[in-house]
Amino acid sequence: MNKVRGSAAEAVADIPDGASLAVGGFGLSGVPEVLIRALYARGAQGLEVVSNNCGVDGRGLGVLLAAGRIARVTGSYVGENKEFARQYLSGELEVELVPQGTLAERLRAGGAGIPAFYTPAGVGTQVAKGGLPWRYAPDGSVALASPPKETRAFHGRPHVLEHGITTDFALVRAWRGDRHGNLCFRRAAANFNPLAAMAGKVTVAEVEELVEPGELAPDAVHLPGIYVQRVVALSADEAADKQIEHLTISASSTRGTVRS
Repeated sequence: MNKVRGSAAEAVADIPDGASLAVGGFGLSGVPEVLIRALYARGAQGLEVVSNNCGVDGRGLGVLLAAGRIARVTGSYVGENKEFARQYLSGELEVELVPQGTLAERLRAGGAGIPAFYTPAGVGTQVAKGGLPWRYAPDGSVALASPPKETRAFHGRPHVLEHGITTDFALVRAWRGDRHGNLCFRRAAANFNPLAAMAGKVTVAEVEELVEPGELAPDAVHLPGIYVQRVVALSADEAADKQIEHLTISASSTRGTVRS
């Protein structure tokens, strides 16, 4: 039951070229940075990634992307990564864009053993009708487009059929975890990390604080250890390495004086 590995490198050592990965994180919150860097150092390539976003330039999945290690991305948001846009528009990267709530449910469904489900999200758009560019040709034309999806009416409202997602591996980051793989997530890190962990056949979790079994209150556990196969304890410096995605300084007025 002790799922702790000695290092991140050991935990990702068997991830092969061409593997599919579900990766947690929301923006730069809760991204498994240490595991991603270990996978980069290992040299795995041709990866198929499922994640809400693909990191930013130089951080998160952006590290693998810049090295040309990612072949396909299924995600919801790509607006913070210029290299992502360049590779996609030049035909180097295949991209399946999915409505954010649908992506979350596809991961959860896959982890729960549900092969498919119907949702009203995307009805009447190219999400359902097909034709979304998955891959561009070098000349800018569409080399591969999304296929049309089955639709069906429930109570007079049309719904589109979406398939659950499972992947070979999942990489996630947790706030606290124990040696049995029970995990707790904090704030925005709870958005996609538990779902990504459920979808992976082999899930690797890096944890900011490793505790002994029994120290986590049962009702505080967000993800039970049944979904986690490997745990990596972060150092204090690794746990504290958190980048601010957008720093906003608002002006406040005091007696007519505006200060920033």
